[in-house]
Amino acid sequence: MARQYIVGIDLGTTNTVVAYAPIDAQADGRAAITLFEIEQLVAPGQVAALPLLPSVRYHPADGELPAADVRLPWPQNNSEAQPVVIGQLARRLGAQVPGRMVASAKSWLSHTAVDRLAAILPWGAAPDVAKVSPVAASASYLAYLRAAWNSKFPDHPLEQQELVLTVPASFDEGARALTLSAARQAGLHQLRLLEEPQAVFYDWLFRHRGELAGELAQTRMVLVCDVGGGTTDLSLIKVDLHDGQPQLTRIGVGNHVMLGGDNMDLALAHVTEAKMAQMAGTDQPRTHLSASALSQLMERCRAAKEQLLAADAPEQAQVTLLGSGSRMIGGMRSVALTRDEVGSIIVDGFFPLVAATDRVQQGRAGIVEFGLPYARDPAVTRHIADFLQQHASALQAAQEDGTTMPDTLLLNGGVFRADALVERLQETLGSWRGAPLRLLHNDNPDVAVARGAVAYALSLQGQAPRIDAGAARSYFLVLDEAGTGPKRGICILPRGSETGREILLKDRTFALRLGQPVRFHVMTSNADGADAPPAPGELVDLDDPKYVRLPPIATVLHAADGKVKPAGSKQETAVQLATALTEVGTLEMHCVNLTDAGQRWLLEFDLRHDNAAAENDKTEAAPSPQLTAAIDKIDRIFGKSGQQVTAKEVKQLRAQLEQLLGDREQWHTPLLRQLFDALWQRARGRRRSAEHERVWLNLTGYCLRPGFGYALDEWRLEQLWPLFEAGVRHADDKQARAEWWTLWRRVAGGLGATEQLRLLDDFAFNLQTNKEGGDAGGTVVAGSDDDMLRLGASLERIPVDYKAEIGGWLLERIQAAPATPGKDSTSASRYLWALGRIGARQPFHGSTHDVVPTEVVEGWLDAILALDWKRVESAAFAAVHLARMTDDRSRDLPLALRERIVQRLVAINAPPATITMVQQVVQLDQATERWILGESLPPGLKLIA
Repeated sequence: MARQYIVGIDLGTTNTVVAYAPIDAQADGRAAITLFEIEQLVAPGQVAALPLLPSVRYHPADGELPAADVRLPWPQNNSEAQPVVIGQLARRLGAQVPGRMVASAKSWLSHTAVDRLAAILPWGAAPDVAKVSPVAASASYLAYLRAAWNSKFPDHPLEQQELVLTVPASFDEGARALTLSAARQAGLHQLRLLEEPQAVFYDWLFRHRGELAGELAQTRMVLVCDVGGGTTDLSLIKVDLHDGQPQLTRIGVGNHVMLGGDNMDLALAHVTEAKMAQMAGTDQPRTHLSASALSQLMERCRAAKEQLLAADAPEQAQVTLLGSGSRMIGGMRSVALTRDEVGSIIVDGFFPLVAATDRVQQGRAGIVEFGLPYARDPAVTRHIADFLQQHASALQAAQEDGTTMPDTLLLNGGVFRADALVERLQETLGSWRGAPLRLLHNDNPDVAVARGAVAYALSLQGQAPRIDAGAARSYFLVLDEAGTGPKRGICILPRGSETGREILLKDRTFALRLGQPVRFHVMTSNADGADAPPAPGELVDLDDPKYVRLPPIATVLHAADGKVKPAGSKQETAVQLATALTEVGTLEMHCVNLTDAGQRWLLEFDLRHDNAAAENDKTEAAPSPQLTAAIDKIDRIFGKSGQQVTAKEVKQLRAQLEQLLGDREQWHTPLLRQLFDALWQRARGRRRSAEHERVWLNLTGYCLRPGFGYALDEWRLEQLWPLFEAGVRHADDKQARAEWWTLWRRVAGGLGATEQLRLLDDFAFNLQTNKEGGDAGGTVVAGSDDDMLRLGASLERIPVDYKAEIGGWLLERIQAAPATPGKDSTSASRYLWALGRIGARQPFHGSTHDVVPTEVVEGWLDAILALDWKRVESAAFAAVHLARMTDDRSRDLPLALRERIVQRLVAINAPPATITMVQQVVQLDQATERWILGESLPPGLKLIA
């Protein structure tokens, strides 16, 4: 079926908007761009067609909404007992019932510190609330649009039209790929991506297409400032006149800034929260609202903000927060926000008057709410100043008068409906330039992006003006980072590269390792200066803050025949790199066989993106000159059979490695992983004797600890895991069994939830067997209480219910132990250590959405506070980690409880650093890390909170 329509989709943080035009629309204006009115629930049982679909999901409780109240004009998925609500009604319900609304899913797509494919939203919701991943939430909005469109145009399904989906210009490759993944999940497989600031300008161009020569006659540089719900997106577009007609080139885009309407709503919510606490009286407990209540309050503040910033705004607006449960009405609180108050908070707080030379304030991460790390500096004007300084050379080169400031401004975003914000930004930019900037009129900021997406598609057909964009950034392959000199890289795709044109680095040849882990680092820059971008293959120094690291490319590539080479074998092939900016706007990289150009390997970014791994990979130590000799030692013990090796030689292997490589506590992470690879390639050699197995298990676990934080650790664990079911070869050897459990305890952090649950089975079985004095039997490897406690405490990816059960089991044993010092008291200390780990507020490797709920931990702490901390070792340790401050109110304990813990810590003369952990967010020192993990982390491996 031939395509009938061009459809532009603005999948916004706050609202989703759709516009369309006939695919044969003509530039004479007879075929205008039309908004698609999206049918949605606006009240229970009431459907209306509106131009904006709030990008919000509401997850009702079972039986909360009758089927008739959520019925839509098209068939729905009947597999859900209680279907989710999307759109206007979802926003209304979310403002009334805390903890059940998913909002700002788009912001999570660029949050690299979490697994964006995991079901983590609504953030901080109760365990009985269904959760979805940021990608699945985004896909659900697109699937809703598809159903609504297909209901209205059954003969022209949305998936068969020409689709343009917009994304922030600042989205990196990972966030763009996740957006495409969401579209595919929604059944939209063929589409283009367009940067939102460009879409805004395309909308303006289309609306003035008959008079562009006159409208842009005095314009040379346009700054597009798009402040949406979740991001501030900046772009520069150069205007050149050729034969009286404007030629448009996008010359710069901003870095990702998580700063938008959500931040403003949050600031107002904090002010309102303080007012409500003040109204409650000083005799009330000093506590924050829960995360779900704050989310509800933000929705109320958003509505008040829009009301008070409107042209005909009242003097004040009431913000009402409902109670919960049976006290929904009785627990209601209401305060007033005034027009002047909101104006001051938003105008002066987010658009302060700053100098053109101001730079973005650096320091500790900014506000963290609902798990999202918002921008450190909330001043939009300072981010604009920083952006213009980054592009000062390009600005100067592009303008005849040599100024480094734009002369024209185009604004987008609902916040700019407020005249005060427009005036403040014009005032600020005018002071920088020394003259007023011309303001291009945006008649409807809510829908400009969607309309502009359609105008862009029309421009590809020659039916509307086009912006010459190409690649927004230059991309660089990072070369050897092990040296001591400056970091260098090769340009693999210059800024401005044409879409769809492949670039082959013909003058650069690389050796590609097959069948073994390989890792590639790519950096990008959107600020290349006045000179032309570097040429493909050009060497560039990357020691400059303007170069930003992308998610790593870490994989195992195999030969064309698909055969996996035997462990220990080496195979390399000569390749060249080929890159291209795809039609959907993402970077694509291939390794091309030098002798057979038809043989290619696609390199894909790691979209789950282990943030710790990315940080730890930034600097690598130089390879040890004794590495080959060390591997030879390993090969002599565990290599090919037939070598005469004594038991003494086997036992001395670790000491021999330390003689070659130095104290093993100083072995850096790359070296450890190389040693693990060597040990794993010779894993069969562990079977030769009990001594072989003990040493192999000990060294293998040590070299892979803590199981995460370095490129391809996940792949290494995939290779290691089958060993678990095989068990210990020499099961009658007590020390071999102990080393077995030490290995799995050391690497458990990197295992997935399924594997950790399998470990949990043996954990529970062993502890029960030890308690009853029985035999483990079967394939379960017997382990001591100490082995099991240390292992169980490290299982951070198991479901919360299991953690709570383990914690209850540990608490029973803590309370049963005598209060006097002695052997039993020492046992209680071990249980306390494990309880502090299993219920920690800040996990070491698991996702923060899997921490034990605060209400459960509060009960544990009540029991711990009943102990004599001077007599019971580890009571303070457990309390500190159960109450550690995170700045995420869904995980942080009530202030009153934390103050009780601080008082007890002071009473036992606890170190100040320990007390501080309960009062504010701090990074752990090495001694604390060693105590928590049971041993130190490898040098160069840093845990990222």
